[in-house]
Amino acid sequence: MTNLFYQAEFWQYLSIPVIAALIGWSTNWLAIKMTFYPLEFIGKRPIWGWQGIIPSKARKMAAISVDATISKIGTVQEIFEQIDPKVLAAHIVASVDPRVEEYVDEMMLREYPTFWENLPMSARRMVYDRVRKSTPLLVDNLVDDLADNIEDLLDIKGMVIDRLATDKRLLNRIFLECGEVEFRFIVNSGLYFGFLFGLVQMGVWFFYQGWWVLPFFGLLVGWATNWIALNVIFRPLRPRKVGPFKVQGLFLRRQTEVAHSFCHIVTHEILTVGNIINAVLTGPSSERAQNMVKKHIKPLVDETAGMGKALTQMAFGPTGFATLKNQVGEKALEISRTSFNNPVFEQDRAKAVESIMVERMVALSSEEFQDLLRPCFQEDEIKLILVGAFLGFVAGACQFVFVFGQSLKFF
Repeated sequence: MTNLFYQAEFWQYLSIPVIAALIGWSTNWLAIKMTFYPLEFIGKRPIWGWQGIIPSKARKMAAISVDATISKIGTVQEIFEQIDPKVLAAHIVASVDPRVEEYVDEMMLREYPTFWENLPMSARRMVYDRVRKSTPLLVDNLVDDLADNIEDLLDIKGMVIDRLATDKRLLNRIFLECGEVEFRFIVNSGLYFGFLFGLVQMGVWFFYQGWWVLPFFGLLVGWATNWIALNVIFRPLRPRKVGPFKVQGLFLRRQTEVAHSFCHIVTHEILTVGNIINAVLTGPSSERAQNMVKKHIKPLVDETAGMGKALTQMAFGPTGFATLKNQVGEKALEISRTSFNNPVFEQDRAKAVESIMVERMVALSSEEFQDLLRPCFQEDEIKLILVGAFLGFVAGACQFVFVFGQSLKFF
């Protein structure tokens, strides 16, 4: 037995399952890396180079992700209700109130500097007070109007797709965090399955040492380990009893855990209050939304002018008074875009939206749930398998030549 360890042939045979395991591990590792990286194309188009499969089809993958999840776990109306229009209105008022003087001074000094600078401080304070008193009701009415029409004003699918298509790193992160366990399994399983294939390969090599055996088994390992791993992750769809064990696809068994991970990223980084308001004001229905803001806020000028409205109109002139109203509307749009840069408020509202989305996602069927991760493997999956098979073939050929000292007949 001791002499066996000194025989070169023993180590040559032992190298077969070890190398097969390394082939399985390395090809699966490379497949995962090629799925997500690089973010941008490296090389010379159209053939010589590579871009990660997910980043290269970012818009398509984002659309698939939205269709598979967000469109099924929360409507625009439900999401906006969870944000809570009343809380939203209160936050806007609370953000504006400390800066009323600043906002009023800014507009008046820009449009009517002489008039405003010569106005007694007591008169200015009256204007500030009237603005403060009028703002809450106007904002409440505005937010209620937005809530009633939110389905028409917000294209939530387009909003999410645009964000993920432009931020490829975030798109990658969604898949990588949700499928972290599965990706790790794919890489490690290449080692186990590759070793098992190597044992079979060693047995075949013992009886028949044809030049094609090692390259062919290398190709088989590179292809099969990837294919087997994918099927273990997503099959069977539903739990099955196999003896004393319950068997189900690895990803499907983690539905609750994945739902929390996915919904946290979506609600805290994509469907934030600030992003939603910005999408309403800049999206396909932005003109209507902006007119709605101006319609509700312009009366602030009339409210502030009060009994002195006639005198104010005389001081500014008809055109000047209309200009002031328009400036108030524009300022309201600006404030709407910047009032939600408050991390505490955004996180609080994100948690409210997250709770309903997690609940809905956990309730998805296995067929629906697998669509969250499955597309990132299905897209150009054949390319990854062929690359793995090719590398496995090359490794097997190298093993035949350098380990066993043979020469390939077709060279």
